Amino acid sequence: MSNAHGSFIWYELLTKDAGKAKAFYDSVCGWNIDAEAPPGGMDYRMINAGDGQAGGVMQLNADMIAGGAKPVWLGYLGVDDVDASVASVVAEGGQVHLPAFDIPEVGRLAMVADPQGIPFYVMRGASPESSTAYQRTGFGHVAWNELLTTDDAAALAFYAKLFAIEKVGSMPMGEMGEYSFIANGDSKGEAVGAVMKAQPGTPAGWGFYFRVPDITEAQAKVEAGGGKVIWGPHEVPGGEWVINIVDPEGVTCGFVSPGKSG
Repeated sequence: MSNAHGSFIWYELLTKDAGKAKAFYDSVCGWNIDAEAPPGGMDYRMINAGDGQAGGVMQLNADMIAGGAKPVWLGYLGVDDVDASVASVVAEGGQVHLPAFDIPEVGRLAMVADPQGIPFYVMRGASPESSTAYQRTGFGHVAWNELLTTDDAAALAFYAKLFAIEKVGSMPMGEMGEYSFIANGDSKGEAVGAVMKAQPGTPAGWGFYFRVPDITEAQAKVEAGGGKVIWGPHEVPGGEWVINIVDPEGVTCGFVSPGKSG
């Protein structure tokens, strides 16, 4: 993996029903999620966008659910050394949810949580090629990574120290605080997302916005597929349009499109 340390390299949907997730997201995002998982092992299916893979879908089994796993979108940060990154997370007050392990021909990974309790993966991929799961303007890909956290200043310091994810500007949001833009080694100073303090009633966590051609069409497909739009469509600075939704399982995510809504 040639992505810079601290880059977003993969996205994963944990779901109780991979078939229903495929029907919903294929419709909204224009994906073609694998209809079946490879034989043997866990039920893990690739998300296929128009120009390659954009992430994966893992169906939760009974043991995972009994252990507390719930449907959610999670992100992967590419790192130079998984074990060193895990140790650094713990040293800074974070936790280990899944100790480091190897997947043959895929790479080494672990699931951790930052000091505010927000989970994510760290991974060193086995492939020499760069991941293109994140693309700022690629349709069907995550185009924006947004962290809502209980302590935005502490979170910015944590991700900067451990993953070189740096603040590159901000936008005042009145009583809600600052919307702090972040960049990483792959982005060469261009913002790949933002960090903001979670507001009362809004769950903290990493959230991801998938790029679609038209936000009005995406809204209609979300609602037709059993999801619910909880905010938007709303125009954001720069002229893009966004919606925040919950999918049929109650998993939150967002969609972003260029141009005007409707």
